[in-house]
Amino acid sequence: MKQNYGWVIVAVGAVMSCVGMGAMFSLAVFLQPIGDSTGWSRAGVSSAMTLNFITMGIASFIWGSISDRYGPRVVVTMGALLLGLGLVLASRATSLLEFQLVYGIIIGASAGSFYTPMIATTSVWFEQNRALAVSLVSAGTGVAPMTISPFARWLITNYDWRFAQLAIGIGVWLLLIPLTFLVRRPPVVVAAAPIAGVPTNGMTVRQALRSPQFIVLALTFFACCATHSGPIFHTVSYAIYCGLPAMTAVTIYSLEGLAGLGGRLLLGVLADRLGVKPVLVAGLAVQAVGAAAYMYARDIDQFYAVALVFGMAYGGVMPLYAVLAREYFGPRIMGTVFGAAAMISSIGMAIGPSLGGWIFDTFQAYDWLYIVSACLGLVAVAIALAFPPQPSRLRVVRA
Repeated sequence: MKQNYGWVIVAVGAVMSCVGMGAMFSLAVFLQPIGDSTGWSRAGVSSAMTLNFITMGIASFIWGSISDRYGPRVVVTMGALLLGLGLVLASRATSLLEFQLVYGIIIGASAGSFYTPMIATTSVWFEQNRALAVSLVSAGTGVAPMTISPFARWLITNYDWRFAQLAIGIGVWLLLIPLTFLVRRPPVVVAAAPIAGVPTNGMTVRQALRSPQFIVLALTFFACCATHSGPIFHTVSYAIYCGLPAMTAVTIYSLEGLAGLGGRLLLGVLADRLGVKPVLVAGLAVQAVGAAAYMYARDIDQFYAVALVFGMAYGGVMPLYAVLAREYFGPRIMGTVFGAAAMISSIGMAIGPSLGGWIFDTFQAYDWLYIVSACLGLVAVAIALAFPPQPSRLRVVRA
């Protein structure tokens, strides 16, 4: 029964991640229509996304802590209510500052309520196939650009941007609130014999966050996100800079996301069979190579080849941090620990886009972005090699 219902948790988590992250990242689709309609600058509207990353990172830690104490259902219910509210209020915004605060803070906070708690909850439901299950929940974020964004574009084309955000906000309530009733706590988890040098379930949050294992986890997560955030955000601009048509450049970005879905499944299966650490290290190494390879891409076939490899690598490694957090720190404080790591990683995500923009404005080229990204990728590999051996599996019993 436990394993069977665990897959229900996976399905619910995937849908929530898709809708939550998709609604947040759909701002890219709204960017031009909002600017044309209101006269607000693109830089001003885009700054809401920077605020989103910062808020989402902080909120992930807070939501994770609440999930550990009160259960994930409370968190995702509050998140669903906030996400719909944020979209409805953003659709009514009458000034740029109002839009930035509503979209950046309310929607950013709500987006952090789905991914971290549902990933943490899923990791506790599974002893076997844990990496695959977590990867499937994470795959929801990869589906988002292929579902929420096209739907938003259709609404904007047929109506306007305000109606589109209002409709998506109401749709969030109608879809996610009923799903929250399916979210349940996993069975009680009892730790196996402690292993020297590895945190046990008896650790406090403060002890866990000061442990070498958490420091390595958070720094690897940070360096990984700093590696891929710049290349992801600037893919379309770089392809256009290389002479490709705008619509063709968008297909490269879409292929990265699609490859990320395959990477999540592939690396999730491999991690269950070979162990998380070696698969993570290998994925980070491929990610670094992929970032560097973009410097040499010029025609569409070369871009597609690099996007396929790079997307599979960065998409595949992302869920593995949650699996490592579960293995090292156990289920009792899993949400808090993973939320803290996600908060630190969000800083890395925020660095890449602005760094890439500064590099292009300074050098009128993107080469240094990919050089820096590749170097950060190698740093992530070096840090990941410092992970100690994984602790033995935990033994699960019914409450």
